[in-house]
Amino acid sequence: MAQKKNFALRLDPAVMAAVEKWAADEFRSVNGQIEWLIAKALKEAGRQPKNPPETDPPNS
Repeated sequence: MAQKKNFALRLDPAVMAAVEKWAADEFRSVNGQIEWLIAKALKEAGRQPKNPPETDPPNS
């Protein structure tokens, strides 16, 4: 598995609560949900990395 880069993310408490609930509804961690959202947005915008991760996040 490729190494992942850590960074701090500041979110409005209401947005964080919504992401937490969404992640729980789909049996993902909050981190996994955020990764899935970013991957989906990149794909929809046609901006995926040239070397995408080896596996897709669950429920994609």
